[in-house]
Amino acid sequence: MVGNTIDFTEERAPCGLVVDGLRYQEDDAAGLFVEVTTYTCGCRRAIREFHDGSVHIRTVHHDGTVLLDEHSAEHEA
Repeated sequence: MVGNTIDFTEERAPCGLVVDGLRYQEDDAAGLFVEVTTYTCGCRRAIREFHDGSVHIRTVHHDGTVLLDEHSAEHEA
């Protein structure tokens, strides 16, 4: 797996502020995908898509409050 870091500017963070930040992405040829976004205000968002099709999304406000922690899977009804 090879990772890639991308700088971005003026994107809306989970707190609502428009800030700069870094986005780290990596994937493999078998279906694993990871994206972690860190905003300059301190907010964070992590998206993980796994080989089985399930997805985990976690969003954290810069004050430490978890705004979203969701796991969904294709096999769930």
